[in-house]
Amino acid sequence: MKLPALTTKEEKVMQLIWRIGRGTVSQFIEQMPDPKPPHSSISTVVRSLEAKGYLDHKAYGRTYEYFPKISKRAYSGWSLKGLVSAYFGGSMNELVSFMVEEEKLTPEELKKLAEKLDEK
Repeated sequence: MKLPALTTKEEKVMQLIWRIGRGTVSQFIEQMPDPKPPHSSISTVVRSLEAKGYLDHKAYGRTYEYFPKISKRAYSGWSLKGLVSAYFGGSMNELVSFMVEEEKLTPEELKKLAEKLDEK
């Protein structure tokens, strides 16, 4: 499933919605750190997320309850593929090599990755 890219604000709101599961704009704002953003700002972001295909809603009168149409795991996979394509020539090997060179991936973590590959 190919969806439009998210802005930084949209991604922050989606992270919150994935954590909460579903809710109204007011409920999302309640879960945000202080200072709370204006209701209109979050409402605009949520409508944008819905228009892009990331959210859907159920109406209860004039109140809308929003929920994700795409899982966080699916989005993570799609984002990672885009990152690898854009910055590592589509090569996961290049990504892993970069992570090792930058000391972001320890030998223990590499061993665990190799074990997972062996399992598959």
